[in-house]
Amino acid sequence: MFARNVSIRLKPNTMNDFNQTFEKEILPILRKQAGFRDEITLAGDDQSYVTAISLWDSKEQAEIYNTTTYPAVLKSLDKFVDGPPKVRVSNVISSTLHKLTVAVAA
Repeated sequence: MFARNVSIRLKPNTMNDFNQTFEKEILPILRKQAGFRDEITLAGDDQSYVTAISLWDSKEQAEIYNTTTYPAVLKSLDKFVDGPPKVRVSNVISSTLHKLTVAVAA
C-alpha cells in the first residue's frame, strides 16, 4: 500500500467551502481511480491548513492519478488554496485499513 500526503494552506475563511467541494467533487473523482483505497483529511485548529492523505494499492496507481487527474483536482480547489500544495509520497508500513482489507479478501 502507498500513501500520498498533500499539505495545503487555505485562504482565510474558506474551510467550509473547501470541505463541501472536497466531499462533493473530489471524493467522487478519487473513488473512480484504479487502486484508490481511502482518503483521510485533517485540519489544523486554526483551519488554515489541511492535510489530505490518500491510500493506494500501488505507487504506480498513485502516480497515474498524480499525472492524469490531480492537475484537474488542483484547479477545482484553486479558489481555496493559498500557495502551492506540498506533496509527499510514502510506502505504508502499517495500516488497520490494509489489515482489514486483507482479512476480508482471505
